[in-house]
Amino acid sequence: MQISEASRVSGVSARALRYYEDEGLIVPGRCGNGYRDYCRSTIDRVRVVRSLLESGLPVRLIREVLPHLTAEGDAGTDEVCAEFLHEVQRYRDRLAARIAGLRDQQSALDAYLRETRRTDR
Repeated sequence: MQISEASRVSGVSARALRYYEDEGLIVPGRCGNGYRDYCRSTIDRVRVVRSLLESGLPVRLIREVLPHLTAEGDAGTDEVCAEFLHEVQRYRDRLAARIAGLRDQQSALDAYLRETRRTDR
């Protein structure tokens, strides 16, 4: 299918499909006229990519592990998936630390605003 239909079927914009291709996340086929040709397996992969990106994972991490997540019966898949899950956990932990820092900043601003309001009276 061409990019417009692939966009409709996958729920991802044509621009995003081109971005995924530029980042090496998908490799659509090409027709004789040079148009991209998306097969069912590429659409399935697009859905996996979109899901991982929506979870907040960086493209770098997705690019590294994606071939192993979609490979079936590969001998090293279990090891790669365990490593991937470890990376996801580390990413989540860094995110939690950033959120905690932002909460601390928010609390400090709230305290400042409370104090400022008291002195304005």
